[in-house]
Amino acid sequence: MSVGFRAVQWNRDKLIYDAILVAGVAIFLAGFVLIALQLHPPKDQLELIDIWIRACGTCAFLMLTIILSIGPLARLDRRFLPLLYNRRHFGVLTFLIAAIHAWLMVWWFMAQGTLPSLVDEMTRMADYTKFIGFPFKTLGLAALVVLFLMAATSHDFWLAFLTPPVWKALHMGLYAAYGLVVMHVALGIMQYERTLLIPAMLIGCFGAVCALHIAAGWRERSGDRGNAAAGDGWLTVGPPRSIPDKGARIVTTPTGERIAVFRDGNEIGALTNLCAHQNGPIGEGRIVDGCVTCPWHGYQYRLADGCAPPPFTEKLATYRTRIRDGAVEVDPRPLPPGTHAAIKCPREAL
Repeated sequence: MSVGFRAVQWNRDKLIYDAILVAGVAIFLAGFVLIALQLHPPKDQLELIDIWIRACGTCAFLMLTIILSIGPLARLDRRFLPLLYNRRHFGVLTFLIAAIHAWLMVWWFMAQGTLPSLVDEMTRMADYTKFIGFPFKTLGLAALVVLFLMAATSHDFWLAFLTPPVWKALHMGLYAAYGLVVMHVALGIMQYERTLLIPAMLIGCFGAVCALHIAAGWRERSGDRGNAAAGDGWLTVGPPRSIPDKGARIVTTPTGERIAVFRDGNEIGALTNLCAHQNGPIGEGRIVDGCVTCPWHGYQYRLADGCAPPPFTEKLATYRTRIRDGAVEVDPRPLPPGTHAAIKCPREAL
């Protein structure tokens, strides 16, 4: 968490996450270049630059694929939740690798003294009506601009300035960037590089991202159907023991809102499933040090009233809960953020 937009303090987990991330990128780039040098020794500087262009482009594409896969993987299996931790650093590093890829391309033209031909290629309007010969570099540049906007607004200042809904909508542009990159590859190197490796990578990565999102969406859709309402409109969650200790079960209101019902020992409370930070899925997190902790960036809230512990000021909407006929029920009508609503469950019910 942060107060006044100060940098979040580093800890051991964050250092390990970033160290693995940087090491993985370095190993991939080094391995790609070494293999390329062995298979196709460069005859001049231009061919060496071309190898690095391909290495950085491939690395950025695979990183983008992984970023888009982390969300659905975490929803399908909680063991992937640690990958969500500090994911913004993953995105910023992806932008940096993509920017290096673009600069190397400019350098390649500069080394030949043909930079004006690059500008001419990207501004020749007649070519935009073709399939073969489409100025694919424009698509890559557009994707880079989207990645830059997301990297530049990754700080919490922009989150607060734009508001979470607007900020999240802006960062959904990552999917547009991915589509642009896929077309950039399909209309670019795949048109003149006669190898099955490139289309296999492109189709495999794009297909995996689509399949994971469909699977995660299907599971959530199935879960949304499973909450029955009592005669007075309260939603049935299930027996207290069906709520994992230090975890939550998510129920859905008739209007489609999701409520995270947590249990901490014999204390049961219900909060909105949207984190006040970036609308992250609170219900996919756990109770850590007595506070409900969002799995995205570690923002914490007290289970009893949905308030962040001092000195933080964020508050979540809470919901009334009760135990009737041995089952936990939740009122789908939200209470004002910060309202105390947690209850104590009899020990014999656990």
